[in-house]
Amino acid sequence: MWRGRSRAGSGRRCWSARFPGDGQVREQSRRDALEVFDGFRAALAANRAQLYIDVPSGPFYGFNRPGAEVSQGLIDNWWRQGMTGAANAQYECIKAFSETDFTEDLKQTDVPVLVAHGTDDQIVPYEDSAPLTVKLLKHGTLKTYEGYPHGMLSTHPDVLNRDILEFVKS
Repeated sequence: MWRGRSRAGSGRRCWSARFPGDGQVREQSRRDALEVFDGFRAALAANRAQLYIDVPSGPFYGFNRPGAEVSQGLIDNWWRQGMTGAANAQYECIKAFSETDFTEDLKQTDVPVLVAHGTDDQIVPYEDSAPLTVKLLKHGTLKTYEGYPHGMLSTHPDVLNRDILEFVKS
């Protein structure tokens, strides 16, 4: 999504929303993240059906946190979506989004961008992504969601949809 947005050309009246998972992270965090994503690739190759239960049941939606309201529907839907895709494409997708550096693309982006990130993101830690990303953008707006997980668009759609709509209208 990001590379295409940055190469669409400057001067166009449009907006972009950016969510965690792509962009700039500190070098040590990048190495740590690669270990996590290497684990995802290994789990995908070993038993992707189980991976597509374990990730949404735990860190993706924050359902592994004490007091979390677990949504079996979200877990089942995540599994369903994962199992309908091609395993080789999913493997390459994990590689692409974990190893691509979008720094130069972010610097070239000249349209308003909403960077939305939860502070309890266990997939892409907040402090290693969102504040660094917004600094690279010419017209970036950082919206921080205290305690929200990586999958916050699904766990908190009422809040995110409202904020995205407000951003688009501004």
